[in-house]
Parts: sequence; C-alpha cells; structure tokens
Amino acid sequence: MRGPLFLLSLLAAGFVPAAAFSAPGTRPIRVATFNSSLNRGSPGVLQRDLSTPDNAQARAVAEIIQRVRPDILLLQEFDYDAAGASLASFQSNYLGRAQNGHAPLHYAHTFFTESNTGVPSGFDLDNDGRVAGGGDALGFGDFAGQYAMVLLSRFPIDTKRARTFRKFLWRDMPGAMLPLAASGEPWYSPEELAVLPLSSKSHWDVPVKLGRQTLHLLISHPTPPAFDGPEDRNGRRNHDEIRFWSDYLAMGADGYMRDDRGRQGGLPSGLFLIMGDLNSDPVDGGSLHDAIEGLLKHSRVNGAFMPHSQGAVEAAAAQGGANASHQGDPRFDTADFNDRSAGNLRVDYLLPEKSLSICGGGVFWPRQDQDGAHLVWGQTPRSSDHRLVWVDLIAGSVPCPRGSDPTTSASSHPRR
Repeated sequence: MRGPLFLLSLLAAGFVPAAAFSAPGTRPIRVATFNSSLNRGSPGVLQRDLSTPDNAQARAVAEIIQRVRPDILLLQEFDYDAAGASLASFQSNYLGRAQNGHAPLHYAHTFFTESNTGVPSGFDLDNDGRVAGGGDALGFGDFAGQYAMVLLSRFPIDTKRARTFRKFLWRDMPGAMLPLAASGEPWYSPEELAVLPLSSKSHWDVPVKLGRQTLHLLISHPTPPAFDGPEDRNGRRNHDEIRFWSDYLAMGADGYMRDDRGRQGGLPSGLFLIMGDLNSDPVDGGSLHDAIEGLLKHSRVNGAFMPHSQGAVEAAAAQGGANASHQGDPRFDTADFNDRSAGNLRVDYLLPEKSLSICGGGVFWPRQDQDGAHLVWGQTPRSSDHRLVWVDLIAGSVPCPRGSDPTTSASSHPRR
C-alpha cells in the first residue's frame, strides 16, 4: 500500500496527485495558468474543432494539463462562446479522456464571460484611414470573443461576488499613459476615449472557496506591447493593464476602479493570487518594464519565487537570435517567441499574496531528452508558444509538507 513516504517522494519531485488536495487549507493546492493558443481565425471554428476528440493541438494541450494536474486552471486564448459549448467539449472530449496514458481530469466549476477582443469600436483606433479589422476593435481580434479566457476549478467559484472590469474606461485611470501622435496631439479623440476600455480582454476578480477561506484570483491578459508604431499605444496600454492590479491592491472602497456592476473600489484585504499572461518580461522584450516591476515588488505580493524550467535554458541556447542579447535568466522564460525579434520571454505569472506559503512550482518546458518534449519542441509546437506555469500553495497556517521546498521542487517535469 502506498503511504505517506510515497506521497512525500512525489512532493519532492514536484508532482502532487489530485487526491492530495482533498482538504483545502491542509494540503497544497496546485494552481496553473496556460496561454493555450486554443484560438481560431473565425467564429465557431474552435467549437467545430473541439466537437470531436481528434484535434491534435487540443490533445497536446490536454496532455500537458493532465501531466501537471492543477486544481485551478486559467486558460487564455480560448475563444468565447456565450453557451460555453467549446469549454464543455474541451472538458468532455479532451480533458475527460486519457491523453497518451495520462489520467483524465474534470473540473466541476468554471467561469467565463465576454471579452473586449474583436468587439467593434465604431472608430478608427489604429488611425489607418478606415474603420475595419481587429485594430479597430475594443481589444484586438477578428471577431467578438477571439483570444478570450476561461477558468476551471475543482473548488467552488463564488460567481455572485465575482467582479469584472471589462467596461472600465482607460481614460478613467488616474495618470493613464494615453498615447500621443508624432505631432504631440492625443492619439485618441475624446469620442474614442469615451468608448475605449482599459482592458484589451477583461480584468477579473474571481473568488474561489477553499473550505472556510476565499482566494481571490486576479486575472487578466493585457495586450502585447507590440504591433503598433512610435506612439506605442499597445505598450502603454499593456503598462496600464498591469498597473491596474497594483492599484487594486493598494486602494480601498474609495479606489477609482469601478466594476461592470457599478461597484467601486479595490481589494483592501483578503487572500489573492494574480495570474495570467501579462505580456511583459521584467528585463527583456519591448514592454515598459516599470509596471511589471512594480507588481513584482508590491508590498503585498510574493514576487521572489520564480517558477523555472530546464527546457527554457536549452531552448534559449539552441535558438539563439534575440535570445543571445537577453539580460534576464532564461530559466524563467515562459514563452517561445520569434527568435528574430522578441526571443523567449517571461510573460506568464502566478503571483500570490505574501501570507500564502509556496510549496513548489515550475514551468512545463522539458528538455529535448525528457519525457513530454514532443509537446513543446519543434518548429511548430504541438501545443502553444506559451508554457503552462504552476505553483503549489497552502491557503492557511499549515506548513508545507516536508520535502516540498520550492527551491528544490520547481521542475519543468512535474510528473515522472
């Protein structure tokens, strides 16, 4: 019979079986974020692709998730449909089926809602002389809901207390870094600013019930700080989308932010975890680094623990290009971008509140000689250009299990 020593050996290897999470507050809870690239070029295509269990990319994404086995999972770039048909099909046809011998998973609780991506603004936001295309949407996208987000959880989600900030206007952020044209005039007209939200997708505060405690998941996916011009409209928006969370944690009921139900204020107290593809590396890449640096150094945020992998180091050395000039440690990279321009970067984050104990974590990026390499290596990876990032947390005063020191358990290969 497999007893406590077997469990501790798994913890030391960075893998915690799902059964170990049966008692919130007494065992580590595994949380993961994954930009899954489950987006498609036209509405309805993702629903079609997931309606059978045969889509190769979706199978690869599901296998990665089954290997890591998170209790709470955020998927980004997952196209939105109001009925949740795509998510239901992904659960039944992919997560719910064994992938390459890995045990199925099911998440009883989900959260998803509208995204600003692809929603027409009615204005020429990119100033190209015409009102058409993804550049003129409230958030870049070729159709409403492209590149959206979904949250899956083994634990109950308090949907009644969930807050979304999809409609909060960028102009209403104090000190907003609104872009200027080369002439020095504002890039956006007053009429455009009256409809342009801060969020390129949305900002969510989703409470998850962990027994007697509540964990606020602070979720967003800011726009990439690229695909613009000297005005840096996307870089500035990325900066302010990230800065929103620093403000949200610092401000009480009188904070400037107002959610989509009209409730004003930030998160003055409580357990939280900031999670998502923030599209900003604190050292390299083209973003305005002070926003992500400010979040990592926030007085309430544990930004010291950095999930890492061995595969990211190998990839940076093998791919060269922009990676050769990077100043950051490649161990912490979470995305495999074009090596002729951006190179590999750390853009995907799980940043817990300081009172939460981190018992381990990692990035699913195995070396080429490790099991699972086929899922992330190759000219066109089978899964995504991003890697799944995970952390194990204790949501209470109970210490981490012996052998789960995060300085030794972080691994690119959480299941052996």
